[in-house]
Amino acid sequence: MLNFIKQNFKKIFILLFLLFMLILVSSINYATITINNISDNVFRLHIIANSDSDKDQELKYKVRDSILEYINNSDIDTNKKSDIMLFVQNNKSDLYDIAKKVILENGFDYDVSISIGKFNFPTKTYADISLPAGTYDALRVEIGNANGQNWWCVMFPPLCFIDTTTGIVPEESKELLENNLDYEEYKLISDTSNSELQVKFKIVEFINSLID
Repeated sequence: MLNFIKQNFKKIFILLFLLFMLILVSSINYATITINNISDNVFRLHIIANSDSDKDQELKYKVRDSILEYINNSDIDTNKKSDIMLFVQNNKSDLYDIAKKVILENGFDYDVSISIGKFNFPTKTYADISLPAGTYDALRVEIGNANGQNWWCVMFPPLCFIDTTTGIVPEESKELLENNLDYEEYKLISDTSNSELQVKFKIVEFINSLID
């Protein structure tokens, strides 16, 4: 056996290398398709505070509450990502006015930037749903210098009002995700008890960190 290995070392090395490359390419392809499908069905809200001071962080949450209240009380179909994105796009000036009003009412003169685009997000868990790191469509609100800690939630499916103390995502939100993802993708982000799926989740995270 040892003689066989010595005599065929080069061939064995090439075969192992080709096998490694096949696994790597397959993993990259799997991770790319998975994160793209998940991100295509998610719209996030991202708010960045002026600084990390207590007052600026408190202001960030007040801006957040006002924006979410405005969106939550608006007559839009929260069952469709496209409708929520279109509503936000068409009402950017209102969102700016709302944020600016809160800022002024709290004694600050910061400007605020409202933008919609694709932004990088780290892995984030919302109760019993975990979204892998990747690029997602999002509404970004930057207050002042935007040098402080940020806050984010998911506007579609609606995960911004989760009671995290219960650790449970509303069934309606889960159904929206489940209806728009294939079976494994949905289980990947929702089933923490399956060790095989959790390994795949880590693979998706790792590959996407390399790509980014």
